[in-house]
Amino acid sequence: MYAFITGPLLWFAFIVFVGGSIYRIAEMLKLAKKDKVVYPYMNLKFSLRSIFHWVVPFASRNMRLRPVMTLVTFAFHFCLIVTPIFLLGHVKFLEMAWGIGWWTLPGPLADAMTLTVIGGSVFLLVRRLIVLEVSNVTYFADHAFLLLVLLTFLTGFMAHHQMMEYKPLLTLHILAGEIMLIAVPITRLSHMLYFFFSRAYMGSEFGFVRNSKDW
Repeated sequence: MYAFITGPLLWFAFIVFVGGSIYRIAEMLKLAKKDKVVYPYMNLKFSLRSIFHWVVPFASRNMRLRPVMTLVTFAFHFCLIVTPIFLLGHVKFLEMAWGIGWWTLPGPLADAMTLTVIGGSVFLLVRRLIVLEVSNVTYFADHAFLLLVLLTFLTGFMAHHQMMEYKPLLTLHILAGEIMLIAVPITRLSHMLYFFFSRAYMGSEFGFVRNSKDW
């Protein structure tokens, strides 16, 4: 099982993630080209202005109105993306498998970032269950992905600190991570691939056409 998930299944997950992401982005650009108002409305100044206000914490009014949610959301997403890329164990695995590597996070910082993702997952799950306006627009798949994130980071943390039997935890951790990669281009998670383009279009429409702000 371990040989399969660190060999063929790992390659399959990366191929689906990279190939599926490229396909999704290409399809989005193709559909945008068919719409007569998307590209003509795009404006570099207003695009960059909008992106800036949505990637910087508390730059938008909505973020300032919900400070706790803003802090949790930014910390969760930042650690979710950065931690796996710069985790020592992951980088060493890539060095052994493919001969490539880069700078890694110090152990205590990696632990703190991992716990941030775990805590953020729990917070967002509870919020989706108890806040009515959020639960009304939450689907089963949304809960499933957050649980998958929680499982991936929790099993990785437990395996690293050898809280239980190491090999089963590591196997489950790798398998969950591969499912996450596969899920990105084929589920609603694909919205992450469209973020900069959609923000650029919204910023251009509000700023260039409506002469107003989108934040």
